[in-house]
Amino acid sequence: MVLRSIMNSQYKTDLLDLKNASDKEYFALNKIINAVRYERQPDDPPIPLEETTNQLKNLPSFVDLKMWCIWNKDHSEMIAQGNVGLMRTEENKHLAQFDIIVHADYRRQGIGKQLLGLIAEAAKADNRRLLLTDTNDRIPAGEAFMQRLGAQRGLEGHVNQLRISDLDHNLIQDWLEQGQKNVSEFELGVWDGIYPQEQLQEIVALLDLTNQQPFGDLEVEEMHITPEQLVEMQKMDAARGNQRCTVYVIEKTSGKFAGYTETVWNANRPEILRQDMTGVFPQYRGKGLGRWLKAAMLDRQLKLHPEIKFVRTTNADTNAAMLRINNELGFKPYMTSILWQMEIGQVLEYLN
Repeated sequence: MVLRSIMNSQYKTDLLDLKNASDKEYFALNKIINAVRYERQPDDPPIPLEETTNQLKNLPSFVDLKMWCIWNKDHSEMIAQGNVGLMRTEENKHLAQFDIIVHADYRRQGIGKQLLGLIAEAAKADNRRLLLTDTNDRIPAGEAFMQRLGAQRGLEGHVNQLRISDLDHNLIQDWLEQGQKNVSEFELGVWDGIYPQEQLQEIVALLDLTNQQPFGDLEVEEMHITPEQLVEMQKMDAARGNQRCTVYVIEKTSGKFAGYTETVWNANRPEILRQDMTGVFPQYRGKGLGRWLKAAMLDRQLKLHPEIKFVRTTNADTNAAMLRINNELGFKPYMTSILWQMEIGQVLEYLN
């Protein structure tokens, strides 16, 4: 019944060959991505066509991303796209993550439902039982769609933003000075760009700290990336123009990593610094290492890129430890973020 309703739709769907699409397809896709992005982040510059194209052409081999697009009647504009990611990893073989965007002028016409049908059928064919997606408060239609589906709120959070004009630089210096009290036990280090090849095995173990973030009610398993997967992820990052900086801390006596923090800067969005993961292993907590890492990173990046005006990061609302540090720095809520989950059987029942 799902497929029949799709066939009867007024709009035709095309499955994109993401790594070998035509120039017209890449251009149209980038245009609708930026149209919806403008609703969400109206003050940000658009993503250049070259960045979108390079990202898609360099998708890691373990990411099986299927994308359908819908064009307007004369095939001159892409008005919607839906995609589903089927990760070829050892973990989370039961789930698939998806995303649907519909141009504002074409909403409430059943297009999202049409794309969801294709996504659900593809996930079911791959023996997945659970679908995950996210919404934000800038585009209320997304949350309304999830509520109609009966989806479950899995994890609620915010994109939090720090205005550099509001940053207390004396606080940064205080944290750096406090961190110096740890120099007999610990040492800071920096990787600019790609990770050192000879340390990849230790680095993937360090990145396991991401599994210590709150998962809320999400039915997800811990992820453990391999060195080979990390290399592919870095290649895609570099193709997009992302410049990653990692500040890490090592315990001197053992030579073991104690924690790290990462940021990403892109010349296409020079005023925005994206703060990624910050984490310290449990046995090293309570020594101020998290503040030391954050201060060292901000001090370094603001000197390297004085054009930065905003730092943005995404935090679960239940991540009290990280929120405490970010609040001290002056981060404030910028946009809500909700991760939703739903059983594929439930989705197909709704569609029917």
